[in-house]
Amino acid sequence: MRPFCLVLPLLALSAGAYAADPNAPHNNQGIVAAYHGAPAKVTLSAEDEAKLAAGQMVQKQGQTGNGGHAVAFMNINATPDKVWSKITSFSNYPSWVDNVTSCTTYKKEGSMIYVDFVLSVMGIGVEYYIKHDYEPSQGYMTWTLDYSRLSDLDDSVGYWRVTAVSPTVTRVEYSVDIRFKGWIPGFVQDMISTKGLTTATSWVKKQSES
Repeated sequence: MRPFCLVLPLLALSAGAYAADPNAPHNNQGIVAAYHGAPAKVTLSAEDEAKLAAGQMVQKQGQTGNGGHAVAFMNINATPDKVWSKITSFSNYPSWVDNVTSCTTYKKEGSMIYVDFVLSVMGIGVEYYIKHDYEPSQGYMTWTLDYSRLSDLDDSVGYWRVTAVSPTVTRVEYSVDIRFKGWIPGFVQDMISTKGLTTATSWVKKQSES
């Protein structure tokens, strides 16, 4: 129910800060199943399609233990190339996305982009390292944690899918499955799954249509 990274605005309320370390391996090598190739497509209802056509966002989410899964859809009045240019402009995230204080690309290998994200919520920092597989010609970018580095999240797996609906409209799909370290109260997870998912995605529409 949360980001890549960008859906953690309330994590610090109950979990506090941990001790991310780029020089230490992560405490696991993946709890959530990673994507291999293009993610399976999510079927939308006629009601969902009507909302998207009307310019509304469609969200679906669910809780799983100390985390959960969420997916969001929106139509954007821009080309896929422009949308991708915003999603991959990681250095601009601190200016574009609430609570992101630092976003630094620390390595690129072929289609792989490694990014260090830092959030600050009520003065508490949360840091995690994400490994993206960027495949714009196939319309998607998947990610996992970079398990060679110790993140403050227990795990995070997800994707962006970008598809042309018409010459001037693009469908954007954002999905994330996240696990927190330690216990997170249910009401906090609920707030993250709603406000957090909107925070994680709405900026893409704003920046792509500007």
